[in-house]
Amino acid sequence: MAAPLRIVIAKPGLDGHDRGAKVIARALRDSGMEVIYTGLHQTPEQIVETAIQEDADAIGLSVLSGAHMTLFARVLELLRERDAADVTVFGGGIIPDADLPELAAMGVAKVFTPGTPTQEVVDWVRAALGQGSAPTAG
Repeated sequence: MAAPLRIVIAKPGLDGHDRGAKVIARALRDSGMEVIYTGLHQTPEQIVETAIQEDADAIGLSVLSGAHMTLFARVLELLRERDAADVTVFGGGIIPDADLPELAAMGVAKVFTPGTPTQEVVDWVRAALGQGSAPTAG
């Protein structure tokens, strides 16, 4: 059996609303993944350091503050600098549709907007990280 996926869920910047991040963290955990939730007000440097220390397969960023372009770009830049560009970066939050193509071009694998069913996120993470439709923990 493959080792469980390790996912860092992070709230970068000054945004203090973490309900969505906690819902996603719990859904991923309940599906058998190991989830490291960093808490509020994390810098991109702290997030990348956590991902490297925890040997994470992916980082999920939750951004509601409007600073998503800057924050995603910085996390991706730091991952490249630390030779950790193989860590998949995905996100969620209030992100305008007009910004999605630019985020994809910079390397953000997927962005989930409010109202996305949690199972859709779980299924995407499994597929994106090569675990297909692995059975969920009961």
